[in-house]
Order: sequence, then structure tokens, then C-alpha cells
Amino acid sequence: MTINQDTVNGKWLEIKGEIQKVWGQLTSDEIEKTKGDVKSIAGLVQQKYGEGQEKFQSKFSEIVDSFSVKKDEALKTVKQDLKS
Repeated sequence: MTINQDTVNGKWLEIKGEIQKVWGQLTSDEIEKTKGDVKSIAGLVQQKYGEGQEKFQSKFSEIVDSFSVKKDEALKTVKQDLKS
């Protein structure tokens, strides 16, 4: 699954919090320094946890996808409200 960098950038503040929940050893400063760059985040996770790219990709995709789903649901609701 491809991670949508636009979603990461648009929801960075929220995603940052989720990253810290999943990978608690990462400090807020370390995460902030990545500026939402997925490759940089992956490097940090690999450095601190020794997780491979595939495992990181899977967990990180879950985080980003949860925000994409919320966005899609909100858009549906708005469209339905506009039709009413």
C-alpha cells in the first residue's frame, strides 16, 4: 500500500501524536525534525527499534489510512448534507 504524503502533510499534527503512541521511544523533537517526511520517520523507527521497512510501512500505513478514512467519511457527510 502506498502512503499518501499529502495526507501526512495535511494531518501532520494528528499523525505526529499517533506516531508517538505507536513508537513511544521517539521523542517529540525527533519526530518534528522529520517534518513529516516518511523516509525520515522510517529511518528513526529503524534506528530506535530495528524494525524493517515492511513492518514500519504496515504500521505507518494504518495510521495514515485512519486519517484518510475519517476525511472520506467527513466528505460524504458534507455531500449528503448539501443534497438535503
